[in-house]
Amino acid sequence: MNKKIGIMAIILCGMSLVLSLITMTIVLVRMNNEKDAGDIQYVLYVGTNDKDTNLPVFDEETSKEEAKKILIDHFGGYTIQEANGGWKDGTIVYKEYTLVIYLSDTTIDEVHLACKAFIEKFNQSSILIQSNKTTTEFYAG
Repeated sequence: MNKKIGIMAIILCGMSLVLSLITMTIVLVRMNNEKDAGDIQYVLYVGTNDKDTNLPVFDEETSKEEAKKILIDHFGGYTIQEANGGWKDGTIVYKEYTLVIYLSDTTIDEVHLACKAFIEKFNQSSILIQSNKTTTEFYAG
């Protein structure tokens, strides 16, 4: 009887060791995946036509200056590119001056707060947010 108990104890210890190794492997894989996830770069597409009239809210230069104010207030900096978009609704072709904004080293919550300001300032129904996995580095030499 004692021999059977001893064998059972060895089997249980072995199973415990295997489960411990599996758990450690899962934890290490998860940690590695999180490390490799990198950073997220957010790209915002901010239209400048009023959502109700489809007319520009501001001229192009003023639109860019208003966007810069929002970006400085929310992030302390910005990268902006200008784009021209267009689409067709039925037989009507629409055109719109669009600001493309690149943001790094931030969170989606901070991006949403800035987008709320863009929606109000430019009377938009929404702001397109693109999230790109990336690796960023501030190289200094």
